[in-house]
Amino acid sequence: MSGRSSSSKSRALLAAAALAMSLTAACGGLDTRTPDALDSYSAEEIFQRGEYELERGQADDAAFYFSEIERLYPYSEWAKRALIMQAFAYHRDRDYPNSRAAAQRYIDFYPVDEDAAYAQYLLALSYYDQIDEVGRDQGLTFQALQALRVVIERYPDSEYARSSILKFDLAFDHLAAKEMEIGRYYLRRGHYAAAINRFRIVVEDFQTTSHTAEALHRLVESYLSLGLTDEAQTAGAILGHNYQSTEWYQDSYALLTGRGLDARDMGDNWLSAIYRQVVRGEWL
Repeated sequence: MSGRSSSSKSRALLAAAALAMSLTAACGGLDTRTPDALDSYSAEEIFQRGEYELERGQADDAAFYFSEIERLYPYSEWAKRALIMQAFAYHRDRDYPNSRAAAQRYIDFYPVDEDAAYAQYLLALSYYDQIDEVGRDQGLTFQALQALRVVIERYPDSEYARSSILKFDLAFDHLAAKEMEIGRYYLRRGHYAAAINRFRIVVEDFQTTSHTAEALHRLVESYLSLGLTDEAQTAGAILGHNYQSTEWYQDSYALLTGRGLDARDMGDNWLSAIYRQVVRGEWL
C-alpha cells in the first residue's frame, strides 16, 4: 500500500492473528459476515482482523471487515482509517468500482487529510489498472488521465505525484498508439484521407509521445499516395529536423528522393504551420 499503515500492520499482526482465532472461537463456527456478528467487537479489533486478512492475501475479506467499521463506528477515527484501507483492499482484490467508490468517499469526507492524496491516487489507479491492450476502447484511458492529472495538480508535493506523472505519460502514449493503429488500418486499405486524419491527431495532440516520428512518416506515405507533394515534403522536413537518426526518416527520405523530391517546407498548409513553429520558432 505504498507505505500506508505498514508499521501499524507489523505491530498488529500477532494481535490480529489472535483476534482471528478468538472471533472463530467466540462465534462457534458462525459466519462473521452474518448480520450483527461483529457488533460486540471494538473498531480496533475489527480493524486488526482486516489487516490480518490482508496479510494472508484475503483482500476481499479484509475489505468486508474495514467496511464493517465504517458501518458500526461511522464517526470514529478508526472509520477514517478503515475507509482508506477499504479502498486499498478492494483495489488489491481488483474490485475497481468498489475501490473507486471508497476512495471517493474518503476524498469527500476528508479532503484535507494526509491520506487524501493516496485516496485520489487509488481512484486514478482504479482506471489506470484496467487499461487494456491498444485494440480496445480507450474510455478508461481518458478517465485515468483525468484522475492522474488531479493527483499531479492537487498534490504536487505528495509521494504519489511522481508515480502519477509516469503513469500519465504511459497512458498518453497509449492513446497515441490507438490513433496510430487506426491510421495504419486505413492506410493499408488505401483510405488515405482517413489515415491522414489519424496521423494528424498524433502530430498535433500527441507530439511528446514515442509515436510522432512514425506518424510523420505515415503522413509522407499518405500524401505521396494522394499526389500532395507539398504536404509530403513538409512532413519529411519536420521529420528530418526532429528525428533524423530514426528509421522513419530514412524511409521517408527514400520515398521522397525516389520521386525527385526533397524534405523541405513547401506550400501553406497545416504542416507548414507546425514547421514554422518547431523549426523556425515562429509561434503563431
